[in-house]
Amino acid sequence: MDAETIPLRLGTRRSALAMAQSGMVAAEVTRRTGRPVELVEITTYGDTSREHLAQIGGTGVFVSALRDALLAGRIDFAVHSLKDLPTADPAGLCLAAVPEREDVRDALVAREGLDLEGLTEKCAGRAVRIGTGSPRRMAQLNAWAAARGVEVETVPIRGNVDTRIGFVHAGELDAVVLATAGLNRLGRSAEISEHLDPALMLPAPGQGALALECRADDTELAAALGALDHAPTRAAVVAERALLAALEAGCSAPVAALARWSGERELRLEGVVGTVDGATLLTMSTTGPLASHETVERQARALGLALAERLLAGGAATLMGERAR
Repeated sequence: MDAETIPLRLGTRRSALAMAQSGMVAAEVTRRTGRPVELVEITTYGDTSREHLAQIGGTGVFVSALRDALLAGRIDFAVHSLKDLPTADPAGLCLAAVPEREDVRDALVAREGLDLEGLTEKCAGRAVRIGTGSPRRMAQLNAWAAARGVEVETVPIRGNVDTRIGFVHAGELDAVVLATAGLNRLGRSAEISEHLDPALMLPAPGQGALALECRADDTELAAALGALDHAPTRAAVVAERALLAALEAGCSAPVAALARWSGERELRLEGVVGTVDGATLLTMSTTGPLASHETVERQARALGLALAERLLAGGAATLMGERAR
């Protein structure tokens, strides 16, 4: 069989969202390279565990099985939600491409299509029950409620998109918060009651972006996948993940970060660290010009590290429940 007709094996989690994301990437890889791509479904620990992410360590639980399959040669490359990737670089693997980012915002899916303000009016006299498995979302929702003098109960939940939205349809919750990007990729954006502005709900580092990972020694495939790379997105997520790494935080910590371009050469990075109850949120930002194409990634990383240092100096470690350094 001709090498060009041998399918590339793309490793993916089994969830509907992961399959949708991987299918989109597979189609684009085939379009650009002419190579057929077959999806190889892999079950990760994060998919089978019933514990909340904060209990099972969060970062890496959706990734390690895919990486093991890559290193063992059972698949040729993998697609991850970039926010799930640990910040440490894995031995033997490379981040071949970060495609253009989807919508970074979080989304509210609520009963009767109500927004946050409408929910608080509808539920006057009792707490609005909002489901999310993310300490970051809990912290910012609780802070929003406290600032407005309304009652919100953040309820820890897990499960796929159908399961989470099902809690609302069954009347167990008034709303759930999900990533807009995931709902868009599943063709379910019509179910969104409200897009939560980053000023209210800053997203997770890397949210809305995908990561294409392959073996570092497969230079030919890495180069081919590199055609899907979107340099502005890569620089933005590098800054966000550098901040996250410097804070030594993962999915179990209430940390948010978002880098946005101002023109072609200036990147503005915002970071939030808080307590899950929302009693304290530490919010800071920084802006830096990124000079030349060759050093953009290095400068973006430096921007993230600089903001992390300021957050730590302001007490971020204590807020995250870590020993102050």
